[in-house]
Amino acid sequence: MQTKRSAVGATAPWKEVIVDGVRLAYDDEGAGPVLICLHAIGHGARDFADLRGRLADRYRVIAVDWPGQGNSGDDHVPASARRYAELLAAFVDDLELGDVVILGNSIGGGAAIRFAAEHPQKVRALVLADSAGLVGIDRTVRFFTGMMTRFFRAGTRGAWWFPRLFRAYYRRVLTQTPARAQRERLIASADEIAPILVQAWQSFGAPEADLRLLAAGLECPVLVTWATKDLVIPLARTRPAIERIPHARLQTFAAGHAAFLECPEEFRVCLEEFLEQTCRAAPALRGVVAFGRPGDAASA
Repeated sequence: MQTKRSAVGATAPWKEVIVDGVRLAYDDEGAGPVLICLHAIGHGARDFADLRGRLADRYRVIAVDWPGQGNSGDDHVPASARRYAELLAAFVDDLELGDVVILGNSIGGGAAIRFAAEHPQKVRALVLADSAGLVGIDRTVRFFTGMMTRFFRAGTRGAWWFPRLFRAYYRRVLTQTPARAQRERLIASADEIAPILVQAWQSFGAPEADLRLLAAGLECPVLVTWATKDLVIPLARTRPAIERIPHARLQTFAAGHAAFLECPEEFRVCLEEFLEQTCRAAPALRGVVAFGRPGDAASA
């Protein structure tokens, strides 16, 4: 059945796989080193359509729809970075992938951190785009996640004011013109994705959402990209955790929450440089292929 959220997800003819009883839709294009793209909560694989088209001549680019989003089926477990890392592990095994680069945005970044920490032998490098998990779960975080949970729960009840406020909210999440078309698709799907947003925002306030120790133990090269206008996960709150990631580079962009959507050309140039360096490195040297300490890179 065609749904409004379908327009946000993997593009026809997408591929499907069933992992842990969940039907996952995904785009899979190109050949070469594998780049797996993981979207933010409520989004879909179409977030990475432009990037996939530009890289598919040199890389195999896979973009997954998380459960209950895009064209994937519903899950029997509530949404969280931990759950998505479990599904990612099963997905990678089912497709017999290894030595992958993972690009994760928001909750997708949290899932990428967990997966890389638990399966370091399968991960060549990480690209964390405004990633979840890099802030301590303090009183401020619990208040904010509780407020957002109540907001999205009103959407599940069909509150008359929810569509208008959701539109205003997403204009602050994806601020730049290149993201407008995907932003409008997301806004149109608000009533369908509200239940998933409730689950995810509840998980963001739980103690297990703090992934700072796992991030500090990552062994692979890490490109951290951050949108300087991000009001959901402000860069200032995450800098201490980013600075503790051993082999990391921080690159900033004038965007709201997803630089690859909002500043696609600048992001692509930065990503390609990272991919070229990490993908041509010998396995024993991958941890050395870094770009200095976080903060060394110039802002875009």
